Amino acid sequence: MHHQGRCGHGHPGMGYGHPGKRFGRPFGGGSFRVPVNVLKTDSSYEIFVIAPDRAKDDFKISLKGNELNVSYQAKEEADQNKNWIRTEFKKASFERSFFIDETIDSAAIRAEYQNGILQVTLPIIPGSEQPTQEIFVA
Repeated sequence: MHHQGRCGHGHPGMGYGHPGKRFGRPFGGGSFRVPVNVLKTDSSYEIFVIAPDRAKDDFKISLKGNELNVSYQAKEEADQNKNWIRTEFKKASFERSFFIDETIDSAAIRAEYQNGILQVTLPIIPGSEQPTQEIFVA
């Protein structure tokens, strides 16, 4: 993945969105960006999307070419008409995109939602990662 360079300080495999697209913002505008953590293990990249109090069926995860999209479309809340005294959070829609390369086994990508965290696992194809090559300046 790469992020205008590479995610994870030079690691191949995956990266975040690119300039010109509004990744991480709600559908229809706004400035909400759902928090995401990315972990690289020996066998996979793990994407953790922090999204509490959602229904797992409301997430949409898709892969088109080398772009992995994770999104959530907020539904009209039934308790919107309640007499709230204070509201500091709500379930905002979001979309995040990640770019993956040929080191990821795209057929084996899986996702799980537990305790308010959506975890997307991107397995690395064994032996597909190239070792880091240093370039010396002459």
